[in-house]
Amino acid sequence: MGKVILAVDDSSTVRKFVSVALSMQGFTVLTACDGMDALEKLPGAQVDLVITDLNMPNMDGFELIRSLRENPQYRDLPVIILSSLSDSGSKERGFELGVGSYLVKPFSLEKIQYEVSKYVSWVE
Repeated sequence: MGKVILAVDDSSTVRKFVSVALSMQGFTVLTACDGMDALEKLPGAQVDLVITDLNMPNMDGFELIRSLRENPQYRDLPVIILSSLSDSGSKERGFELGVGSYLVKPFSLEKIQYEVSKYVSWVE
């Protein structure tokens, strides 16, 4: 059974691209349209990694990551930021919150697959 990845982005195009890219590697991909949606989907799902955008309605990626880090159940869950924000302040803030990688859009299929493979493998 493959590992489960939660892709969080308000763009349906990005969610679909990430889903296809990671499904090709054997991962099961769940999607959420913002941080609130992600937090609602986490309980009951055995998520192994979260990939999140930063600019989203309702709850942005920084708030999502902060919520994950404050919850003992998700404190150590690997997180990758996938954002159009390329400024050093956003990157620094992400790393301070404990993300593993920060990818800037646009991104390649190979880059997302490589970054995910640093944290989870589809082989049990």
